Amino acid sequence: MFFGTPAFAVPTLEALLASSHRVVGAVTQPDRPRGRGQRLEPTPVKVTAERAGIPVLQPERLKDDAVIDRIRQLDADLGVVAAYGRILPQRLIDVPRLGMINVHASLLPRWRGAAPIHRAVIAGDTETGVTIMRVVLALDAGPMLAHRRAVIGPEDTSADLETRLAGAGASLLVETADRIGEGPLVEESQDESLVTYAARLERRESAIDWQRSAREIHNQIRGLQPWPLAAALLQGRRVLLLRSTVATDVPSGAAPGLVVAVEPDALVVATGDGAIRLTTIQPEGRPPMAVRAFLSGRHVVPGDRLDPLPVVQP
Repeated sequence: MFFGTPAFAVPTLEALLASSHRVVGAVTQPDRPRGRGQRLEPTPVKVTAERAGIPVLQPERLKDDAVIDRIRQLDADLGVVAAYGRILPQRLIDVPRLGMINVHASLLPRWRGAAPIHRAVIAGDTETGVTIMRVVLALDAGPMLAHRRAVIGPEDTSADLETRLAGAGASLLVETADRIGEGPLVEESQDESLVTYAARLERRESAIDWQRSAREIHNQIRGLQPWPLAAALLQGRRVLLLRSTVATDVPSGAAPGLVVAVEPDALVVATGDGAIRLTTIQPEGRPPMAVRAFLSGRHVVPGDRLDPLPVVQP
């Protein structure tokens, strides 16, 4: 039985469908209104499951007796969870005879919680990975069955990393399910002294504090993708900051937030420690564009400022 919701979960479901295991059903979040028209959209997992012809359940409440009875009727040996989005009740965890396992996008016990990929990038981590663990009632606290490491490159965004980890998690999950089918696995308890938490992202995190270091701001820009995205005000208009590099050849001393150089392919902005090159941005109401394209239609000169956004409440 598969539990998952967003695009991150789809490679795992697809890998299971292509494996020797039989997926008897998928549980995913209910359709939600999205976009300007607020039309109901199915989750990526629902689309994939329906295309494969397997039953789909979209309960509002996992604790309802009818929901648990329906899942029990499907008679799954094993439950597989990949970014479902809710804590599973113990009554549900106990349904499959071999329990439930989860694909988590970090090297546990680092970055338990809702946004492990984003928090790893924002923190400037140079390594992460995926962990297959037993599902328990506590948040991402179950014993570990397998893990696979992955390098975080200095320019990787959280969106880049998510794509890679989704694929790595999918293959590792199928390998682990194969091994479970052959007999009990060695399970490694997590070291509680090493736990860090990956809190859910909030819209207010878009605002850049230019007093921070260039490295911290660069990590913020690449770690807030694809949402909520780092942003600032340039000439009084909101711009989203999508790609950047840390400038290593710019004299320091300028006021944080000041444009200190306008290069053919970048805006160089002073920070509290060093400077940052902005290379891809998205002006309000426009598609993402390289700074070269942006500058062809906008007059920006050294001395202009990128001001912080007004504080937005969560």
